[in-house]
Amino acid sequence: MPDSADPAPVLARISSDAASLHQALHFLPAERGASASTLAARLTDAQDLAGTALRLFLTLSRQTTRPSPPDLLLLHRVAQIAKAAQDAAAELTAALARAVENQRRQAAATSRRVVLIGPTPQQFIESATDLVDRIPALCDAVSRDRPQSPCR
Repeated sequence: MPDSADPAPVLARISSDAASLHQALHFLPAERGASASTLAARLTDAQDLAGTALRLFLTLSRQTTRPSPPDLLLLHRVAQIAKAAQDAAAELTAALARAVENQRRQAAATSRRVVLIGPTPQQFIESATDLVDRIPALCDAVSRDRPQSPCR
């Protein structure tokens, strides 16, 4: 792949954005705390991360007419990054939907005892956090696979 197609700057940004999102998810208030607007903001961050990885994949795939094994490995790693970000966005979507549903149930309850449905929003958030945590490691894998193009 020519140097003009060096994915290192984009991967460095993806890795940095993933680390920031991981930290933001890690510090969301537990169980009762994460507001719908906060969850929506983190969901947007995860979708942006996935979009960046998908655009990188598309750019790289268009630049390689006859991909070599290293090119295919790079495309595979970038696809894994995009999938992890998309899966994290899906988990955050589920957390947001569950949080809103639980709030609706609490508001509609006529008695003090409210039955909330599970898994909890926090469980979805923890799953998203784990998925986002994989992304810098995948960037590091690209660095190992392509020593001339460090990820960070």
